[in-house]
Amino acid sequence: MRNLILAGAAAMAIAAPAFAQDSEARGGYDGFYVGGSFGGAVQPNDGGSILLFSRNGTTFSNGIPTAAGANAFSPGFCNGSATSTGNNACRNDKDGIEYKARIGGDTMFGKHIVVGFVGDLGKTRISDSTSGFSTTPASYTLTRSLKYDAGARGRVGFTPNGTTLFYGTGGVAYGKLRNNFTTSNTANTFVTNGSHDAWGYSAGGGVEQRIGAFSIGLEYLYTSLRDNDTRVAVGAGTAPATNPFILNGGGTTIARSDPNFRWHSMRVTAAFRF
Repeated sequence: MRNLILAGAAAMAIAAPAFAQDSEARGGYDGFYVGGSFGGAVQPNDGGSILLFSRNGTTFSNGIPTAAGANAFSPGFCNGSATSTGNNACRNDKDGIEYKARIGGDTMFGKHIVVGFVGDLGKTRISDSTSGFSTTPASYTLTRSLKYDAGARGRVGFTPNGTTLFYGTGGVAYGKLRNNFTTSNTANTFVTNGSHDAWGYSAGGGVEQRIGAFSIGLEYLYTSLRDNDTRVAVGAGTAPATNPFILNGGGTTIARSDPNFRWHSMRVTAAFRF
């Protein structure tokens, strides 16, 4: 993925002077456009994320007591997907590609200032997991991924020659999250609340080069979605009454400590300009 990003940047740097000469007569950034983008998405390290537990559904803590009063999750937690039941080892979160359709419009103020908007919709193939380990021993992993995501952003830029545009961009981001829960615990029952909406923001910048009626570019975005709604309800199943999850006579709710789903994107863009 890193090689893909570097290759795209090198291609833009090499091709830009020639593109500027070829498109000089058809420059400018007034009007609407449609196009797409393709690139890679990489998540920052969210070490320190843990699972939280609640007996009443509202007050959460980083463990639950056993019948003897010890913490049933004293083995601890790790960022990623558990690779065993008790050694606190996890796979790294999954990064991947992204692809989007986009539509937008720009207006030029004078010869150099460009103000506009852009909206995109598509798929970002990443997943983010947090795991916990109980003294049973057993592992518990909450994973979230994107079914699809979208954004609506403003753009403000500067063009020195009417063909090359340097810009900053920012606005609202949306994602349809898919939640998944896995565990090696076969005694209790576990029910997740499924998919839900998450909202947040994106911000970044890029460079775009006009080539006649077309434009190509390289764009960076940082996106953060707020995920407050992921829950796993734990029931008795075949577990005995001394099971830590049901000692209170009811059940336990599991949530994540970190509600933020974040990633960096670097993508190549292309558009047809009307």
